[in-house]
Amino acid sequence: MVTEVTYKNVHNRFKLNGYHLDRDDLCRVSYCLIKEGDEFEKSIGDFLLDWFDTKEYINLKTSGTTGTPKIIKMDKQKMVNSALATGDFFNLSPGDKALFCLPTEYIAGKMMLVRSFILGLDIDFVAPTSTPLAKNETKYDFVAMVPLQVQNSLEALKDVKKLIVGGAKMSKDLEKSLKKLKDTEVYETYGMTETITHIAAKKVGEPAFSILPNIVISQNHEQCLIINAPKISDLAIVTNDIVEIINEHQFKFLGRVDTVVNSGGIKLIPEQIEEKLSGLIPSRFFVGGIADNALGEKLVLVVEGDKGIFDESLLKGLDKYDQPKEIYYNVSFLETDNGKVKRKEILKSLIQ
Repeated sequence: MVTEVTYKNVHNRFKLNGYHLDRDDLCRVSYCLIKEGDEFEKSIGDFLLDWFDTKEYINLKTSGTTGTPKIIKMDKQKMVNSALATGDFFNLSPGDKALFCLPTEYIAGKMMLVRSFILGLDIDFVAPTSTPLAKNETKYDFVAMVPLQVQNSLEALKDVKKLIVGGAKMSKDLEKSLKKLKDTEVYETYGMTETITHIAAKKVGEPAFSILPNIVISQNHEQCLIINAPKISDLAIVTNDIVEIINEHQFKFLGRVDTVVNSGGIKLIPEQIEEKLSGLIPSRFFVGGIADNALGEKLVLVVEGDKGIFDESLLKGLDKYDQPKEIYYNVSFLETDNGKVKRKEILKSLIQ
């Protein structure tokens, strides 16, 4: 008889910073973290106390990448189901060594903690800085990071067996660097708060995402991805992401329907144009649409930095419709709390 794993469980192989801890131990540690810890440790303590209270749900804050951040109520059992699916997909085993280096305020950080005590990982936590492996001397089986952390940890990744990267799209230069690693499996993940982090992943350099267990994918009339995942969501999740479905287990991400630029009747997907520009511009950038009397919307390029940071004549090598009508330079991009570029706000500021 198989016993269901529930949110009340703590795996008997679970360790936190080298110590075996059960449910009661975790609650005691949480009080100490809240009372005596640094800010990031207080966040860990707050989450653990929320997790082990009497409620069957927890409140999660969305990132605010495409709109105003909001609080959503998430069943703890669904978070457990997500953790189990991640364990299956990445072949994680009890006792595997993991590193927690993400902010606990958002779903990615919360889920690293849930995975650890549900799957029985031996997890260490460090401050969620941009250089989480700076003083590391430990070999890790499983680590989750955002692209900036990965960029600053390239030399230290030799000590990481499996790395998942999410939260923002990684640059082409970073992809090239990661593909050269011999001892580290690096995966780009696809997901959002509503899907309890990732529902798909792909090795860096591969074209298509592969879905996790118990997920069914389809599309609507706008070619946007629909996710049916009864173990993590009671309702189908209709995304804003335009995809190409390869088969029942794989899809390619093409772009977001809410960033598509309709320029003179031609629909342009910014993410695909950005792919073509990725090797030409040495700083962060994006393309988008702003109002235009003749075209309805015109395609513009927004570059982080000062004019002269790249050779604008290189843009002439793009297809006619992919060439931006104007280029704007922005000293520093507006970001959400977890580092995602606020495209809509930046574009809006250009026409005020």
